[in-house]
Amino acid sequence: MLLKQLKYFVTVVDCNNFTEAAEQCYISQSAISQQIQSLESELGYKLLIREKRSFSLTPAGRFLYFQSKEILDDIEKMKEKAKYIANTDNYSLKIGYLKSYNGEELQNAIIEFNKQFPEVNIEIISGTHEELSNKVFNGKLDMKFTDQRKAFSDEFVNFPICTQYFYVKVPIHSSFAKNDKITLSEIKNMPYILISSKEQKDIESKYYHDILGFNNNFIFAENMEEANLLVASNKGVLPIESNKKKIRNENLMVYIPLYRKEKQISRKYYAFWKKDNDNKIIETFANILKEQF
Repeated sequence: MLLKQLKYFVTVVDCNNFTEAAEQCYISQSAISQQIQSLESELGYKLLIREKRSFSLTPAGRFLYFQSKEILDDIEKMKEKAKYIANTDNYSLKIGYLKSYNGEELQNAIIEFNKQFPEVNIEIISGTHEELSNKVFNGKLDMKFTDQRKAFSDEFVNFPICTQYFYVKVPIHSSFAKNDKITLSEIKNMPYILISSKEQKDIESKYYHDILGFNNNFIFAENMEEANLLVASNKGVLPIESNKKKIRNENLMVYIPLYRKEKQISRKYYAFWKKDNDNKIIETFANILKEQF
């Protein structure tokens, strides 16, 4: 039993037509039919029940079809991995993410990637949107995982990852803690806690005020740990994002969906990398990351 015969068999079933399958495989209809018959002869049982202009799968044929698809998919992944190893001397991948990101998806993507490519060294760097953009542009990062803040550039691959929904994080004793949802107007007098370096405060303030519609009342934290301590001290509310429309509260912290009028605030996230970056593993990681959301 040859892999080529399995490929012919799967293609015939996928197309539900011998003629179309033959065209996809670049052989004649009679040749692909002979290959399926040869496969059946070698196995010793029928895979297809042929009728005048159609066919159906036998139980054994159905089993072999699904198993063959998995095998062929695994072989394609193996070939791509081998091609990467053969064509690159760069066994590292530098990934940037926002300081304000607190989800598990990136962590899970790295674990899954390491299972598939244990020989590749991953470096992770956090920063603000502008810091990460500069690092990608200057070749200090291979890829960044951020929201879209500017018009797409033709110099970059703009790979869609997910949509994130906004919440505000407050302590359980907050007067807002029992709300099912909250609007920007209801917390207009509360400071918003943003995570940013000192150099990027003005840029972050402008984005949250001008683009997202937050009131211009911000206090800043250097990292997520400091931001959480400010929330616990009831110094303000912390905007948090999640790909889920509802997330579970913690023991002493509450997440309240944040709305602008009648719609929960959201923004789209992408993986960005320069088109001329010859690190051939970037798109593989981007696909693995997308699967985690």
